[in-house]
Amino acid sequence: QVQLVESGGGLVQPGGSLRLSCAASESIFRIYSTVWYRQAPGKQRELVATIFPGGATNYADSVKGRFTISRDNAKNTVYLQMNSLRPEDTAVYYCNVRRTTPGGLEYAYWGQGTQVTVSS
Repeated sequence: QVQLVESGGGLVQPGGSLRLSCAASESIFRIYSTVWYRQAPGKQRELVATIFPGGATNYADSVKGRFTISRDNAKNTVYLQMNSLRPEDTAVYYCNVRRTTPGGLEYAYWGQGTQVTVSS
């Protein structure tokens, strides 16, 4: 089974930056999509950013222009660069990888989450 480890969270002031990492136990990102989600207490889980196997990306409107998702296949790692952070970005951030085979089988794996706190 694929194992994912998120890291890079912490406490940062508004306007600051953090880079989150999602490291996979094996080379998967050429065939799996990677999605960053976040969830704050009392809030629904929110999709933040996606990178597809071919390298295309999608972003939530709330982070567009501030966050960048990228991938290093050689390191089996996906990154989320977060700039111009706001207090409303405070949440636990989760890495999710997923794919559907041509035969219709679905696979999905989750990391343990990393806390991001934006506060002055």
